[in-house]
Amino acid sequence: MEQQSAYQVGIEAYGDASVLRRFSQTVPPPAAGEVQIRQTAVGVNFVDIYFRAGLHRLPQLPGALGVEAAGVVAALGPGVNGWQVGERVAYAGLPVGSYTNLRNVPAQKLLRLPAAVSDETAAAALLRGATSYMLLHRVRDIKPGDTVLVHAAAGGLGLILVQWAKALGARVIGTVGTPAKAELALAHGLDQAVLYRDEDFVEAARAFGGGAGVDFAVDGIGGATLRRTLGAVKPFGVVASIGEAEGAIEPITLDEIGPARSIALARPSVLGMMRDVDAYRLAAQQVFERIGAGLHVEVGERLPLDDAALAHRRMETGQTVGSVILIP
Repeated sequence: MEQQSAYQVGIEAYGDASVLRRFSQTVPPPAAGEVQIRQTAVGVNFVDIYFRAGLHRLPQLPGALGVEAAGVVAALGPGVNGWQVGERVAYAGLPVGSYTNLRNVPAQKLLRLPAAVSDETAAAALLRGATSYMLLHRVRDIKPGDTVLVHAAAGGLGLILVQWAKALGARVIGTVGTPAKAELALAHGLDQAVLYRDEDFVEAARAFGGGAGVDFAVDGIGGATLRRTLGAVKPFGVVASIGEAEGAIEPITLDEIGPARSIALARPSVLGMMRDVDAYRLAAQQVFERIGAGLHVEVGERLPLDDAALAHRRMETGQTVGSVILIP
């Protein structure tokens, strides 16, 4: 098999969305244990913005961004069994580099797509769904009757989290920025929407949880929001910090967590969880099963891969709802 011409979108230096560039590349035949994927849909996640900005470091520069995609098998490397050229597949997790039309990936990262899951749905939901599984089953094992606070409830992760928590029997309150986003989140099962620019989400969450707060809160906003979220959780509840879309997280001391509050603060990483292949495959299985059972994946934006910079800008400024995907 000869080398294949392809292109990718990445960076030569860390910075804002303007640093994103298209690069031509030559993709070698897949090595032993690798599979070559001709990609049809690429997921855009906030972690891509962290890599672009330098909050997380790429292995080298220049480098492509992206941690999930779907497509079809184009070629098999030596020693790869159990896969056929033309099969529909998806993958998520490290190494970074999914902003491309053609890529070699380790065979152990591949996931066979069920017939009912489209390529676009897989690219929009795999990482967000795995994050939801991690949060609702591993960070806090949600039970019927539990109360949950979800920030950015109309975002790609937020909408999946809301539906998943509701399927487990939880009651869910979420923050949103506009009435239109509130309507969307409520249509996906959210019990109560809080317009955070007009309302005090801490007070609303405490009331929603019976006066003392909710059992579990998920914060991907960071900045000053994480510290405020600590006050929205009842004693022996849990706050999961999974991002910093608003900016760097203000330092938090142990005294702010307990003993007066007696809460737990977690900082889980879905990319870290996915390093364990068994955990990765279990999470993916759970995601596909949830989709098969009716979980709706809202794709709010479909853009050409060359418009990755626009996707980043829209996500960073809160102009998107649901998931954002790029089409090579």
